[in-house]
Amino acid sequence: APIETDPAIVTELVERSRASIAALRRDIRARTGPALFDFLLEAFQEHKRVLGDPLSMQAIMAGMEATWWLNDRLREWLGEKNAADTLTLSASGNITSEMGLALLDVADVIRPHPEVVAFLQGAEDDGFLDELPRFAGGTEARRAIEAYLDRYGMRCVGEIDITRPRWRERPATLVPVILDNVRNFEPGAAERRFEQGRQVAREKAQEVLERLRALPDGERKAAETERMIDRVRTFIGYREYPKYDIVSRYFVYKQALLEEAGRLVRAGVLAEEEDVFYLTFQEFHDVARTGRVDDELIRRRRDAFRSYHALTPPRVLTSDGEAVTGAYRRDDVPAGALVGLPVSAGTVEGRARVILDMTRADLEAGDILVTVHTDPSWTPLFVAVSGLVTEVGGLMTHGAVIAREYGLPAVVGVVDATRLIRDGQRIRVHGTGGYVEILP
Repeated sequence: APIETDPAIVTELVERSRASIAALRRDIRARTGPALFDFLLEAFQEHKRVLGDPLSMQAIMAGMEATWWLNDRLREWLGEKNAADTLTLSASGNITSEMGLALLDVADVIRPHPEVVAFLQGAEDDGFLDELPRFAGGTEARRAIEAYLDRYGMRCVGEIDITRPRWRERPATLVPVILDNVRNFEPGAAERRFEQGRQVAREKAQEVLERLRALPDGERKAAETERMIDRVRTFIGYREYPKYDIVSRYFVYKQALLEEAGRLVRAGVLAEEEDVFYLTFQEFHDVARTGRVDDELIRRRRDAFRSYHALTPPRVLTSDGEAVTGAYRRDDVPAGALVGLPVSAGTVEGRARVILDMTRADLEAGDILVTVHTDPSWTPLFVAVSGLVTEVGGLMTHGAVIAREYGLPAVVGVVDATRLIRDGQRIRVHGTGGYVEILP
């Protein structure tokens, strides 16, 4: 059922999540051995309860349905295509877009200190934070990075996989992005960027409402649209919060499980902590209970996992194991253009940066990010680019949501984009039309 357009609903949901995770952190501390696994089985039920909270589902759908309503009605009434892309710029409460902007604030702390910048340019070891206080401004820099990690350190590329190293575990992952921000932006860029997006959205809303009022039955259409604009800006940011809740819990689980793995290593049961990554939860539980492990099983699974890296998954795989192939049918794009799905309106030209590993990003202002797919961990790169092209994605995947939040023209679902677009080529991204042109 629909819910009222009330920002207090989002505030309540966020507070519920924070309280639940705080309780998890508190209660898990003293658990070891089989008792840890018994506790986690109960914690997983709380996890499911939070994620399945009907009010949370209603809030997510309220934002999405308002987006669809605005796009459908404004296209019908005004001929506006994807109008919601502009109307949702700098919506409040989007934890993922805030994460990208917050790293700009970290860069502001570091930028005035040349010794810190020079040190970070050569920092590859994850222990670099301990070295920072040796340099002028290093204590402030460390404090800023630590505060960022306290808020977002549970995130990483492929974060839904609990075994992937988190930013808190590998903080050097963020150094290239911080240095790009130091180089490409002026102080205060985060606040200016957010406010600029909010102003553009406000102006777009005023323009749309004025045009609607000039139509037959315009006052009714304008009133309905104004209510939907308020609704989308109230709820669309929350769409990102449940994933933040998930990975926050995952990191608490992981830390506790790795501590248990460390205990087993010290007891001579396991060769190394990461061996548990090749066990199911129940198998790990049994090892903790019996003090015995099947080393051959771990070896086979490790070898199998390595072999999987050579595989290319199909774009569509049915539950029966059938790989489905197909192609776009579009008559409204220029010859030679790469076709995809329009997810964030606008057109932009720039240098394509084909990046498969965010730790190897070397971006200049105005570059267009071309990659296979993005998840929330890629958001810090979005603040430095002017457009986005991905091979995989959809209208409501994270990359699309954040592209709209930041006002970046974006096309997703572009088959073989990272192969067909060469790094350094100039391209034109048509975020409204859903295609990409490779320029001479």
